[in-house]
Amino acid sequence: MHVSGHSAAGLGPYLVGSLVSGIGLSLGGTTGYAINPAWNLGPRIAHALLPVAGKGGSDWPYAAIPVAGPLLGGALAGLFARLAQF
Repeated sequence: MHVSGHSAAGLGPYLVGSLVSGIGLSLGGTTGYAINPAWNLGPRIAHALLPVAGKGGSDWPYAAIPVAGPLLGGALAGLFARLAQF
């Protein structure tokens, strides 16, 4: 039985999840998804501090992208939500 107009009501979460997956799979090659700053920052700090023979650099200039990016994006989304009164 099909109820007209209500067939797409539960489609929102699926579309958001598909969008996040698509962005992560297409643009997240270097750091994976980089959505959680702790996911990238903790290992980078451990790599910088632990004495491992022959290790390369910890690539701190690039760290701003997966660490500061989600924090800045979250702050901007919160500001937008407040201004749009969601």
